[in-house]
Amino acid sequence: MNTISSVFKATHGVMTTEVGVISGDLELRTTSDKEGNLTLAITYVDAEEWYTLPGMSYKLYDTRDHHEVHRMLVAVLERP
Repeated sequence: MNTISSVFKATHGVMTTEVGVISGDLELRTTSDKEGNLTLAITYVDAEEWYTLPGMSYKLYDTRDHHEVHRMLVAVLERP
């Protein structure tokens, strides 16, 4: 398992499956396994409860792309 985490500010909000839209200082965590299955989780900075992003299952074509996909997700989620 490979996990990457980044803190960012979401001024427009991010939709979650469990509680709807959250905004402010957030942390995105992406985890990939050896088969390329990708798990996306988000939380408020320093909070204990994690939420999932809506969508079906996520899979990387190549597990080496995990860092780049994570970086792109953060860039999209924090844009105004």
